[in-house]
Amino acid sequence: MLTLVTGATGFIGGNLARELCRRGYQVRALVRPGSNTLTIQDTPVETVPGDILDRESLTRAMKGCQTVYHCAAAYTYWSRDPSIIHRTNVEGTANVLEAARQADVDRVVYTSTVSTMGRSNGALANEDTPLEPEHLVGNYKKSKYQAEQVALTMAAQGLPVVVVNPTFPVGPWDVKPTPSGRMILDFLLGRIPAYVATGMNLVDVEDVAAGHILAMEKGRPGERYVLGNKNVTLKEILDMLQDLTGRSAPRWRTPLWLAIGAAYIDNLVEDKLLHREPRLPLEGLKVSKTPMYVDCRKSVEELGQPQSPVEAALEKSVRWFNDYGYTNGRSGPR
Repeated sequence: MLTLVTGATGFIGGNLARELCRRGYQVRALVRPGSNTLTIQDTPVETVPGDILDRESLTRAMKGCQTVYHCAAAYTYWSRDPSIIHRTNVEGTANVLEAARQADVDRVVYTSTVSTMGRSNGALANEDTPLEPEHLVGNYKKSKYQAEQVALTMAAQGLPVVVVNPTFPVGPWDVKPTPSGRMILDFLLGRIPAYVATGMNLVDVEDVAAGHILAMEKGRPGERYVLGNKNVTLKEILDMLQDLTGRSAPRWRTPLWLAIGAAYIDNLVEDKLLHREPRLPLEGLKVSKTPMYVDCRKSVEELGQPQSPVEAALEKSVRWFNDYGYTNGRSGPR
C-alpha cells in the first residue's frame, strides 16, 4: 500500500515515516526543496518535491496513494512573519484535504494538537471538553484550532478523515527542535535557571507514530483521538532529566507573572529590535497558565494506543541530542 506523509522531515512525521517503513508500507514524502531530510535519511522513503501551499505538487504527490497522513505544520511559538503560521497550518491543511478528496484516497489522518482541547477546572480534559475562546492564545494555537475545524467540516461532508491530537511528544529525530524538544535541549545546555508551576501530558513520540497508524486502521472518521500518556508537572520532568543526566535541575520556582514579564522584555529586544527569535517563549508561557492535563482513555481503549514509559522517551531524546551534536557547541547536524 502506498501512503503519503506530509511533514516527514519534521519530528512526528519523521518518526511516523520510519515506523511505516519498518512495518512494510510503501511511503512517499512531500518535501520542500532545501529541507533538512535527516529524519528520513537511510530509509526507503520516496521523496517528491513540493509544498502543501502548492496545490499542483500535492496532486502529483498523491497520485496512486491509498492513504494520507497530514503531519506538516508550523509548530512554533514565534515567527518573523506570523502570517506564515496561519497559511501553513490552515490554508495548507485545506489544500491537503481537498487534494485527498480529489484523489479519492481511502482515508486521511490529520495531525492536530492537544492545544485544541478545552480546559476543565479540576478535571482532566478530553476530546469532548468544550474549548473556551480565551484559551486560544497565540498564533500557533489559533491556527491549529482553525485547521482542525477545516478537517472536521470536511469529515462531515464525507471525506474519511480521522483527527489525532498528540500531547507533548519527546524522543529522537527532533531536528529543529520543537518546543518540547527545546525544553530538553535547554536543560542539557544549562539554560533553565528556574521553572514555573505548570504541567503537561508527556508521551513517547514513537507511541505517537504508532497512534497515527492505529487511527488509520481503527479510527472513526470525524472523530478526535488524544495521543498522550502521563500527566506530569514541569518540575517532575526536570527532576527526571536530572536523574537521567546527573545535571542539577533548577530549584527556584519563579512566579508565572514574573516569567511572562521577563518574556515581554525579551521579546521587545530580540523580536522587535534585533529581529531574531527570543530566548523566552512568550506565547508558550501564556499557554502554561493552565496545566495541559488530559484523559487519553479513548485512544487507549478504541485504538490500542501504546503507553511506553515517559522516562525512557526522555532518555531517548537526551541520547539523540547528544549523538547528533546539539550539546557540543554546535546547533545540530548540518
